[in-house]
Formats: sequence, structure tokens, C-alpha cells
Amino acid sequence: MKPTNEMMRFSLKNTKILALLAVLSALAAAGRILFAPLPNIQPVTALVVMLTLLCGVRFGVLFATLTMVVSNFVLGLGIWTFGQVLGYAFIALLTGLFLRPYRQKIPLWMMALFCGLMGFVYGLIQALLIAPIYGFAYFWVYYLAGLSFDTLHATGNIVFYFVLAPIFLPLLTRLLQKYTC
Repeated sequence: MKPTNEMMRFSLKNTKILALLAVLSALAAAGRILFAPLPNIQPVTALVVMLTLLCGVRFGVLFATLTMVVSNFVLGLGIWTFGQVLGYAFIALLTGLFLRPYRQKIPLWMMALFCGLMGFVYGLIQALLIAPIYGFAYFWVYYLAGLSFDTLHATGNIVFYFVLAPIFLPLLTRLLQKYTC
């Protein structure tokens, strides 16, 4: 059974949905911590995109916020945590506004490329948010110096989407049908 818009409208007051959000965030935080030795390679962006496609912007933003805060308890909390949350909130917003209405029609490879592009968008947002600290005169230096890391982030996003989407999207669709019907 294909998910419909009616099925994908659920309340965060539903305890099963909140439990699902908590478990998914914990798994993503664990994945982020597990991949921490690899620079900017993590499953979070692909998961934010997938969850936003199925559950909407609000769920995607909550998932990203929980994932960043929980994983940063281990990796280090700081002013950058706000930037990370804001970056992923923007990615969830872009996904929700431009892709979610067409999620059934977009091929896997195009979604994977979108995830790759989001790696560069995330890097740009981080550079823009850090610019007031280092000074706007150094923005381009900071941004260009980070492009190699953004490229790794984009490559990781593409690979994670290709690997996780065929498994994760049908599984999550079944869970959402079970919890909302």
C-alpha cells in the first residue's frame, strides 16, 4: 500500500511517533559518533532528507535537532551546535518545500544527488554562521578552505542515500502506516 498524504499527517502527541523519533535520533547520533573519525562523513543528512520526505518538515527538524544535541554530548557541545541545527533545519525546509510534494515521482539517483548537493549547502550555512566570529572579510577564505570537507560530506551523503533509502524508506513507511492507521 502506497503512503497517502492522509496517512503521513500525524500528531507529535502520539507516543508511538515520539518513541520512533527518539529511537531514530539515537540511532543517527550513534551513526554520527561511529563515523566521527572520518571527516564530514555521516548518515545524518541522508536521514534528515528521508524523514522529511515521509514525515514532513517539523519531524525532520526535530529529528535533526535531537540528533545534533545528543551526538554533541559525546563529540562536543559548543556554539557550532546551533549552526548545525540551523543547517539541518534549512535542509529539512528545502526538502519539504521542493521535494516532498513530488516524492513518489523522483528517482533514487536524483534524490541521492540532492543529498550530495545538501552537503555543500550545509557547508555554506556553517561558513555564513561562523563569518561574524572570524570576520566577513575572511568568509571566502574560510568557505574555500572547507570545500574539500564539503566534498567528502556530499560524497558520503550520496553513498548513504543509495545504501539506506531502499531499506529505510519502505521500513519507515510500514511503521508510519502501523502507527497512524
